[in-house]
Amino acid sequence: MKKGIYFGSLPTKLSLDDRFALARQAGLEGVEIPSDYETEDQVAEVRRAAEAKGIELHSVMASTHWQWPLSSTDEEIRVKGVEGIRHALQVAKWAGANAVLVVPGVVTEDVSYAAAYELAHKSVTELLPTAEELGVVMALENVWNKFLLSPLEFRDFIDSFHHPLVKAYFDVGNILLYGFPHQWIEILGSRIAKIHIKDFNASTRMFVPLLTGTLDFPRTINALRGVGYNDYLTAELASYPQYPEQMVLDTGAHLQCILDS
Repeated sequence: MKKGIYFGSLPTKLSLDDRFALARQAGLEGVEIPSDYETEDQVAEVRRAAEAKGIELHSVMASTHWQWPLSSTDEEIRVKGVEGIRHALQVAKWAGANAVLVVPGVVTEDVSYAAAYELAHKSVTELLPTAEELGVVMALENVWNKFLLSPLEFRDFIDSFHHPLVKAYFDVGNILLYGFPHQWIEILGSRIAKIHIKDFNASTRMFVPLLTGTLDFPRTINALRGVGYNDYLTAELASYPQYPEQMVLDTGAHLQCILDS
């Protein structure tokens, strides 16, 4: 497995080159970027800076699925959401990334679970031709969206597409509110395309720095090895309020501890 970090976790005060240099100094191998670049030239600039430091842009986090949910019952909003993911897939192609993080649906007081399921399925299906054309995986993430709340349902939702470009982006920290990472990993198995790493204190219900929370990292890594996962562990963390560079260095060291467990 490889060590990665989300671009937004790198210190914003640093130049593009210095952010990637810091990531490399920390022993990180890949960075996940957001999808809010408008042009191929903008993405090419980021890609050149990353590659110059030996960093792979391995995935893209779609930026529109909260503003325009793929499960919205407002058709205009849903279509905007589909277009947002379509653009994210294009950004991934420009970046040389092989996957896009997609939040497939959001259940709200006004959007029922059944409606969210149906509309999310419709939206992802509409996006498959673009994913096929670009050769990019749509990796569906588990977030606090009141949707796909069991590993069996998550597995079956992915399998319902019967398509190799629809997989899971599993966040081991998000799941601690209502489940155990190793159990989800064992059920999702080879469907997992990417992993987000963060830690969570189940008692205080707060995200905390890596290695300080409730998450059983040795058991989680053992489960990932058991299903043959060998891609990135991407840390998605808030920066330190002081000395943000140190957070990146600490993250590299923490990820190495996790991988050595």
